[in-house]
Amino acid sequence: MDMLRGHQIAEADLTEWRKLAQGLHARYVVDDFGTGARFVTAVGEAGDVLGHHPTVSLGERYVDLKLVSDDAVFRDDEGTEHVVQWVTQQDVDLARRITGIAADHGIAADPASVSDLELGLDTARSATIAPVWAALLTGSAESQGRGTPSDEIRDATRRVPNLWFGDADEAEGPRQRFHVEVYVAPEVAGQRIAAAVAAGGTVVDDSDAPSLTVIADPDGNEGVVCVDVSAARQA
Repeated sequence: MDMLRGHQIAEADLTEWRKLAQGLHARYVVDDFGTGARFVTAVGEAGDVLGHHPTVSLGERYVDLKLVSDDAVFRDDEGTEHVVQWVTQQDVDLARRITGIAADHGIAADPASVSDLELGLDTARSATIAPVWAALLTGSAESQGRGTPSDEIRDATRRVPNLWFGDADEAEGPRQRFHVEVYVAPEVAGQRIAAAVAAGGTVVDDSDAPSLTVIADPDGNEGVVCVDVSAARQA
């Protein structure tokens, strides 16, 4: 099934969901664990009908859901097809069903509170070092390049954050190579950046804002606030 582009996701008008990194994310607020468990059961039954299911995290007062297809088809500029992890129509269809299930259960969404974390490592030799990180993070060589045409490390069971490799010049001197990327809903990105600055951080690069805003702590360590602007609903 073809992957959906950002504008197609935005046009789906999924009011309770936000596109973060590769997938659709939603948080539903529940009164207690039992309510959440019953909601998850209903979501599972809906997934059975479609033959597709979300990743679920269930807590005392929340249910976090992520929808992504492991067999999305991406075509590069040369027309070559790649099987990737990305949002497809089946994710949109299930998201709509889940929204209806939440309404039936009297459960409200809190879309602004969703987030996702990825790791970035800048290197000029991703093909050489990726096997080490695949083994270290997941214990499986198959996690290298899983769901992506690059060397990115993705755990099939989603136990650990994805690790992707950015470009770096081998001739550069010592510098920070690892950093975290925090994906947030578009409506809270400014608040998240302001909070980091108020806590002592500094905006060191906002040339790609609001998609990417690089924040440094007082020691110079950097993190990135990320927003998928292309998939954001238009007001």
